[in-house]
Amino acid sequence: MFKIKLPKSFGGGRPASFGEILDESSFAQVLGVERKRTDRSGRPFLLVLLDLRLALTGEQGVDSPLIKKVIRSLKVCTRQTDLTGWYKAHCVVGVIFTEICGEENVVEVILEKIRDALRVHVKQKDAERIALRVHAYPDEDGSLPESGLDGELFPDLRKPTTRHLFKRMVDVFGSLALLIILGPFMLLVAAAIGLSSRGPILFHQTRIGRLGKPFTFLKFRSMRTGVSSRIHEEYVGKFIKTGEDQNAAAEIAQNGEFKIQRDPRVTPLGRLIRRTSIDELPQLFNVLLGDMSLVGPRPPVLYEVENYDKWHRRRLLEAKPGITGLWQVTGRSQTTFNEMVRLDLRYVDEWNLWTDLKILFRTPLAVLSCRGAS
Repeated sequence: MFKIKLPKSFGGGRPASFGEILDESSFAQVLGVERKRTDRSGRPFLLVLLDLRLALTGEQGVDSPLIKKVIRSLKVCTRQTDLTGWYKAHCVVGVIFTEICGEENVVEVILEKIRDALRVHVKQKDAERIALRVHAYPDEDGSLPESGLDGELFPDLRKPTTRHLFKRMVDVFGSLALLIILGPFMLLVAAAIGLSSRGPILFHQTRIGRLGKPFTFLKFRSMRTGVSSRIHEEYVGKFIKTGEDQNAAAEIAQNGEFKIQRDPRVTPLGRLIRRTSIDELPQLFNVLLGDMSLVGPRPPVLYEVENYDKWHRRRLLEAKPGITGLWQVTGRSQTTFNEMVRLDLRYVDEWNLWTDLKILFRTPLAVLSCRGAS
């Protein structure tokens, strides 16, 4: 669990005076908490950003007269439950308008209140130079944009930390070493696939990565070419809808697990490389390119994400997808979907280098046991 450090003058969730608002780091953390609250409660919020950079001409910082006037304006047009802070220190102010569901034309109403307050407290020429941007969480239709989710809603996730940089170094050196060691074996597998069935050696598929950004996912081809994904779409939808139902999940597992058993689309060689997870080896290139990590939640396909509840999405927001993960070395396909997501979220909240190393060391045993594989 992380702790949010609020300024000493804070009480009741809002500033005690117009000159005191959340600092940049604290505001980013509060925004992260509000996203999680919304994912569970279903009550959306608005993030309004006031970009002051064009209006600030001379003195900047907390003592700037313009900044004091802007913060005074926000104080009179926000509720006690709303949160104000620096989205970007001393130049972009952010306001989180919480629990706005059920209100008609709420964006227009809030923006008009802010503009009216600025007209009262700020000179007209300065007010006209303040750019307002509005971001709703979640999106109204809940769909996933083609280019990924709105990055401005995730400032706490966009800035790399020291441990993220270190994890990236491990990914680069680890994937390079494995590609060198396993390269000859991968060439043999590629030749066997080419000789056993017609079609490309590699299977390319669009998967969803961190912050909802799509990327091209690589695997050794294990199926015949030209087959439909309908059977997997139907299975995934049914599996996700079982939620917490252990009996329903067990019933589904009798005929197929998350990787469908006895899939008629799979070639004989494909069945072998899928069961031993050899088909996953080309994802080392995804790791090297930065789309994936050695350890993390498995990257979903778009039609899987379309069946997600809002809280499920955290598994693809806060960590790069991985070749292996906590789910693979514990429950794998023998858990309900919600249990799988909870394992991924546990990894997201608790991960460190030692956790990654333990998962990597346990992965070969999980693969050799073929538990939950097909």
